[in-house]
Parts: sequence; structure tokens; C-alpha cells
Amino acid sequence: KVFQAVVSCIGGDGTIYIIPKSFETALNKLMAEIQNTFKGLGLLIPYCWKKGEACVVRGSDTVWYRAKIVEVSGSILQVQYIDRGYIESIPQCHLYPTTFYTGIPPFCIPCQLYKTLPIGNFWQQEAVEYLQELLKNEEVEIHVKELPHNPWGKLSISLYFGGMSLSSFMAYQRYCVAEDCQDIQKLGVFEGDLSPSYLLQTLPVPGETFPVTVTHLVSPKEVYICLDSSENLTKGSATERSASCDSESLSKALKWCNKIVKTLPHLTNFKKELPCLAEYVDGLWYRAKLLSITQLVPVQILVQFVDYGTYLVAPTSRLRHIPCHLLKYPVQAVRVLLAGFRPASDDKNVERIPYSPEWSLKALWTMVDCVEGKRLSASILTVSPEVTISLYGDDKNLVHLKLIEMGLAELDQ
Repeated sequence: KVFQAVVSCIGGDGTIYIIPKSFETALNKLMAEIQNTFKGLGLLIPYCWKKGEACVVRGSDTVWYRAKIVEVSGSILQVQYIDRGYIESIPQCHLYPTTFYTGIPPFCIPCQLYKTLPIGNFWQQEAVEYLQELLKNEEVEIHVKELPHNPWGKLSISLYFGGMSLSSFMAYQRYCVAEDCQDIQKLGVFEGDLSPSYLLQTLPVPGETFPVTVTHLVSPKEVYICLDSSENLTKGSATERSASCDSESLSKALKWCNKIVKTLPHLTNFKKELPCLAEYVDGLWYRAKLLSITQLVPVQILVQFVDYGTYLVAPTSRLRHIPCHLLKYPVQAVRVLLAGFRPASDDKNVERIPYSPEWSLKALWTMVDCVEGKRLSASILTVSPEVTISLYGDDKNLVHLKLIEMGLAELDQ
């Protein structure tokens, strides 16, 4: 069985506690009932607590949770939150004994990684802390491998985050040995000698109007667009819905890659067009490809962020190998030419675009104002030799009409 779950806790022994997404509604309903039943403080009169006894605990967030007594030690009790998994030492005044809700099974499931042996036969403290940092409160994909021998035992699972196997990843980190190493190859983080490439985006058919955003402008005529996944695509084409799904899955996969990026090797191969991960100025890592070496000492590389179209000159310290599973998502940004206009022959503005001097800088900034943050739509005219489109603003008029009004461009029939 395969299902989505949220990791609620990593136990001190490496047990992974998960809450299936399908349980969330029932858990939220139960929590609301508990809050209505128990109010105020815990039990303030003396009480003889017993190990294994059911109770409710008032957490540090002032919310009541189901729990059970794990250990009794004077006025401090060690309890386990049975719907979350974590264990905590709590003063008696924050607990209340109860027989309410004991007939409802715990919503969190204790799990162990299938055919995965920790180094030294138990999970080291460093490994447990790494698992907590990586997984806590994150949504993951669970593949059930073996049921426990008793109802309170651990479920044996394979866990995938952002398309990567946790067992394979932890084995690479040398925290464990994974018996089933088939997906070590699928992990693909370290296949630097290969020459993989990105998949291209599937475009709507010519003549069809579809929502887009402009992610980068090279000139008023040459821009990069993305199919806009923020629109209501239930009415859109299959191409648009597919692009939306790819964009959402890619965002999740990149979020996970940013969490583990320090474990990925630095690039040592600087072949042109080579896919990689590159750090942008916002400190996050995105998919990119190498274009050229711009400086040898120190080495500086020109890269292009394939999902946006933007460029960056980066040192090698900001470039890393890309996990192969990130190559299955098509590039989100598509380079297009805008039809219907050309540079004005009588544009007297002296400041020109250095790499495209037929255009003035004023024309470029005017076009930026026309498309930045706007709800745009496009229609493909030709796909060969280059993708050429008509681009419309949120007022349904062609975006280049503003440039023509200002004398920065002229109609091109």
C-alpha cells in the first residue's frame, strides 16, 4: 500500500512516527472534542499514577492531547503523546487521568525503515537529529513493506521525500546500510559522469489561447514565459493541467533538495548545457544549466535558471550536482519571440540595450511594466524556427501596443 503521510516525530531510537493524510479530518475532530471536554488546569489533588495509564496532557501550547504514562518519577511524569509519538516529561499538574477516548486507536503509526540497518545496530544521536531536522512535520510518501507481528509493533516501510528514498539517502550519508540498494542508483545524486539533459515543455497547439506569466525579459521582443498554474485549470487544456501538476511536484521536490543541498557534491565537470543546481541571490537553490566559463581565476560560471530564464554568474561553490529525479520535470520557462512589432526606426533614446542595441532601455523598461505581475495570455503563431506568440495583457489587448503609442516600437506586419 502507498499513501501520503506527515511525519509527526522521530523517536530517540530512530522510530519514525507518521500520521496518514487520510486520518487528518478524524484527528482534528477528536482534538476539537477534547478541547471542549477538558478546560482549565490538570488534576491538582494527589493521585497515584501508574505506568501505561491513559490521560490527557495540557501541552506548552495550552492544547489538550491524548497521552499515556511511560514512566513515573516523583512529581514529574514521562508521557507519550499517543497521536503524535513524542515523549516528554510533564509536571503532574498538567495531566488529567481519563477513560474517555481510550477506545479510539492512536492516529500516529510507529514505523521503521525496511531492510535498513543502522551503523552499530542502533541509530546514533547524530542520525536521529538529522532525521528530525529533515522530516519533522513534513509530508512524505509511504510504501508499506511489512506489517508488524503484534498490533503495537513498528510498521516496516520505504519512505520517499521529494522523489528520493530515505533509506538510500541515509545510506549515502553513512548512517546505515540499506539491504535493498536498488534505488541507490535511482537516487542518482552522484552520477556526475553522465551527461543528462532536461525535458522540454509541451506547448499548447497553435491558435489556442492560454494563461502565462513572463519570468524574464531579454529584450522587448524576446522573453521567457511559463504556463500559468495559478489559473483555474479545470477548464483548461490537458497541456495546461499537466504543466500545473509538473510545476507543483517540481516545487515540492526542490523544497526537499534545498533541505539536503549541503550533502550534494560540488560540480567538477563544466560541460556546456550540463544540468545542475545553482544558488540564486535569495539563498535558495534552483535547477540550472551551464552556459560558459566567464573567468578562470577564480572560476566564474555563467548559468541559466531553466525554470525562469534568468542568468547568473556564479562561483563553483554555488553549483552542485543535480539529483537525477529532478530531470523528469520539463523545464518551466520557454523562450519565445513576440509577434507584431519591431524597434522604432526613429527612437531617439540614446541609452540602448548593450547586447541588443536595436532596442532602447526605455523600451525594455516599458515592456517590463506591461508584463510584470500581470495576468497575461498568449497564443502560439509558429513553433519553427522559433516559438513566436501573440501576448495579451489583462485587458485582453496586445501588450506591445503601449510601446507603439510611446514611439518606442512600430507595427511589423
